[in-house]
Amino acid sequence: MIKFSHVLAVLLLSNQLLLAQSSDDIAALNLVQKGASLVQVSKQFTFTEGPAVDKKGNIFFTDQPNDKIWKYSANGKLSLFMDKTGRSNGLYVDKKGRIIACADEKNELWAIDKGKVSVLLDNIKGLKANGPNDLWIDPKGGIYFTDPYYQRDYWTRKKPEIDKQNVYYLAKGAKEVILVDGDLKQPNGIVGNPDGKYLFVADIRDSKTYRYEIQGDGTLANRQLFAPMGSDGMTLDNQGNLYLTGKGVTIYNKEGKKLGNIPVPSNWVGNICFGGKDRKTLFITASESIYTLQMQVKGVE
Repeated sequence: MIKFSHVLAVLLLSNQLLLAQSSDDIAALNLVQKGASLVQVSKQFTFTEGPAVDKKGNIFFTDQPNDKIWKYSANGKLSLFMDKTGRSNGLYVDKKGRIIACADEKNELWAIDKGKVSVLLDNIKGLKANGPNDLWIDPKGGIYFTDPYYQRDYWTRKKPEIDKQNVYYLAKGAKEVILVDGDLKQPNGIVGNPDGKYLFVADIRDSKTYRYEIQGDGTLANRQLFAPMGSDGMTLDNQGNLYLTGKGVTIYNKEGKKLGNIPVPSNWVGNICFGGKDRKTLFITASESIYTLQMQVKGVE
């Protein structure tokens, strides 16, 4: 067990490293609120994932091994939102206020509306999905999601029904997905620009993050390497900077230049989003813990 004094020392050192680097680092670019430090909100979980923000700035996230969705309110209160969540992983809040969840207990996509569940997708051309992992909803209401295969101890199957690990698009109201990238080793983190022009997908096994142009029919074109690292989850700010997760949080600007890394004193950072009433609270899910960091930039999800 890590002692609190040690955690505090690491947090203070992390903040000093974050705020005292060279002239082209993230501090000099005014991303982090002056004097802000990383705050460990709680460490009561097993593996936190899938943070998503609603229009009020409340954040919902999963403790996937424990099959729970938690809520971190815009005023900083933590509460259990839902139990028995279909082993939800990645989440996203749609325009109706529903939580769209990658529920990989039965490899489905769910819509959760005031505690009531409807299944949006339960198969891919008659086959069981590998395990929907992370998702992003475009301005039209269509869902892009990654489908890697991570063997779960609660599954009876021991191998996938679909040979490859792909990225799919489910148009609003559609029952069938379309394959938008079938040439990745293990897609994981995913996010898009708010104007719906670009999509970012991390191939975590190949240590690469790509940027695509989104076409009118939801298909993707002009795949380009954006960052030479993979990511478990990701988010964007209003300057176009992309935040990637894994060992801490690594930030790239909109041209793909690495700006810096936010050290996080947990073994793994699973995912990230912006929340709070002003969308300036960077919310980090990191294994057993959740953290916040006050920013000057805003989230755009």
